[in-house]
Amino acid sequence: MVKVSVVVPVHNGGHYLDDCAPSLLGQSLGPDAYEVVYVDDGSTDDSVARLEKLAAAHPHVRIERIANSGWPGRPRNVGIELARGEYVHFVDHDDLLGPQALERMYELAVRNRSDVVLGKVSSTMVRPKSVFKRTVESCTADNFQLMETLTPHKMFRREFLLEHGIRFPEGPWILEDMPFVIAAYLKAERISVLGDYPCYYWLKREDGGNNTQSMFTDRHDFFGNLRHAIRTVKEGTEPGERQNGMLHRLYRAEVLQRVSEGEVLSLEPQERQRRFEAVRAIALEEFPPAVRDGFAAVTKLRATLLEEGRLDSLVALADRIRQVRAHTEVDGVRWQDGELRADVRLSLLRPDGEPLALVEQDGRLLLDPELLKDVPGVDEWEVEDPYAHAYGEFIVKDRDREDWWFPEGELDIRLEPLGEGRSRLVAAGTLRVDPLSLKGGQPLETGPHDVWAFFQLLGIGRQPRVGGPAAVPGEGAACGPALVGSPARIAIPYWTKGGQLAVDMDERLRRLGTELAARAGAAVGQRPGDGRATLALPLLSAGASGRLVLEVRVGKGPSAQTLPAFITAGVECTLSLADRIPLPDGRHPVTLVTATAPKAKTPPFAVAVLRRGRVVRLQEPGAPAPAPSFTDRARGKVRRVLKRH
Repeated sequence: MVKVSVVVPVHNGGHYLDDCAPSLLGQSLGPDAYEVVYVDDGSTDDSVARLEKLAAAHPHVRIERIANSGWPGRPRNVGIELARGEYVHFVDHDDLLGPQALERMYELAVRNRSDVVLGKVSSTMVRPKSVFKRTVESCTADNFQLMETLTPHKMFRREFLLEHGIRFPEGPWILEDMPFVIAAYLKAERISVLGDYPCYYWLKREDGGNNTQSMFTDRHDFFGNLRHAIRTVKEGTEPGERQNGMLHRLYRAEVLQRVSEGEVLSLEPQERQRRFEAVRAIALEEFPPAVRDGFAAVTKLRATLLEEGRLDSLVALADRIRQVRAHTEVDGVRWQDGELRADVRLSLLRPDGEPLALVEQDGRLLLDPELLKDVPGVDEWEVEDPYAHAYGEFIVKDRDREDWWFPEGELDIRLEPLGEGRSRLVAAGTLRVDPLSLKGGQPLETGPHDVWAFFQLLGIGRQPRVGGPAAVPGEGAACGPALVGSPARIAIPYWTKGGQLAVDMDERLRRLGTELAARAGAAVGQRPGDGRATLALPLLSAGASGRLVLEVRVGKGPSAQTLPAFITAGVECTLSLADRIPLPDGRHPVTLVTATAPKAKTPPFAVAVLRRGRVVRLQEPGAPAPAPSFTDRARGKVRRVLKRH
């Protein structure tokens, strides 16, 4: 039984086909349970030869060649017809699937009898979508967060698509995925979201070939196709809250984006005017007034200026909003109850560096007059609901793998007084990063993980680093390192050079030995016992149990000894090593050997005091040398007497 058919439209894919293929062919679902259907859309390069090579080596790979249609819609439709799987998953030839993507998504689909399954997307092109914050077993199109993702890279029940005649528009049709996905959302009885595993990697090509850079050319009727997507919503819903909720995203992200700072400021005047007129017609003709009424303050102002035909005001507003900065305050970075925690406050600053304020006047709240300064025809703007669409969330990025994870909890939105009838919105809360469960209930992978936040206040969204350039004067420790998990692992919080809070797992970048040396005091360690020397470490146990096995280097130069050792997690983490070491009497530096970089040099974090090849004491580097024992003093006296004679 073929459970899933992976449909891949191809046109002049080149080496991207080879890059993508291993992720498709190595799925944990097993080659007998799925197939890969490549539909070549009239490629003129060596794509067909590359595909034939794949098909010859892998029986579950099929190839279909069609005449060039100009866009992925037709090849995907052909793939639906050819598919033999219970479900169809669309993949672009320059993207990747996670190794367990098909297995996990199919299991979720079967468990819930789902018509559509959204798999968590990791991307180098767009910010993380909160729709993937957690797994949702079953929902419907009434979950308006689904409208955050209208790309086709999802799993669809094939009979569901055939039954309802859901197909992609064909030919050179930009935005062909929107009406297809919207129609599927509206017809689906059950939609599932897999949020605890990265299923789809949507990656930016070095040549920019997978972005929409040419979507506004005469070859593509972008605005006509956008109308089609909007009408798909309107034709599939009754006027009211459900329809308005789905249209909200299309107005905000597709229409107002054309007159926002990300786009309008970069256009030449003639093209700017052309796009303005096109989106204004759509705004006036396609969207009920209630959609605009539900916007946040700045978003609603943009919509009003658009509908009133005030392009000059929109350009000036975009320039002002572009200069609004995120302000991040971080305090109390600590380990607590097995989690890395920090108290965080996020707010917005005007271009002059002052807080973006709300001003009370005659019982009304007005948007900061300084923000609207030099915006033609806008003397004031009332903020009817300062909390409208305001929210904030933390995001942790696995720097090595481009995976994004959402820690538990959200930022609370507060209206704080500034004095003299002025106030500001703040997103505030406690960051809580659990290294043992953040990765979809699993421990974080080895490597650095950067902490970000995304927040939106008054319709202005920003994604700042948690920390910011002013967090610390330079790169350094954020708080003490910790042992986590069983078996124990090393987690080291630190500030990056840019001041961003990060956590390094398993010493991929940071060194535990360096952290311990920096935190060492002058206390004397414990004396040897039971054949081992021990030393209490400035290291926390954050939910760890058992031992962390490692190596230490005692001494320096060619005579240094590398020995096995272990750190025991507990109320006090303790280093233990054998108390007999073949080194001369005296004080010898002790450094940690890093498993991921065994040749890395770290400063001594301890000193081993040896007498007759035995460690009589482990101590921190700053501790005073031990006073000689009575026996040592006597022996020294005898040696001095003999020397005189």
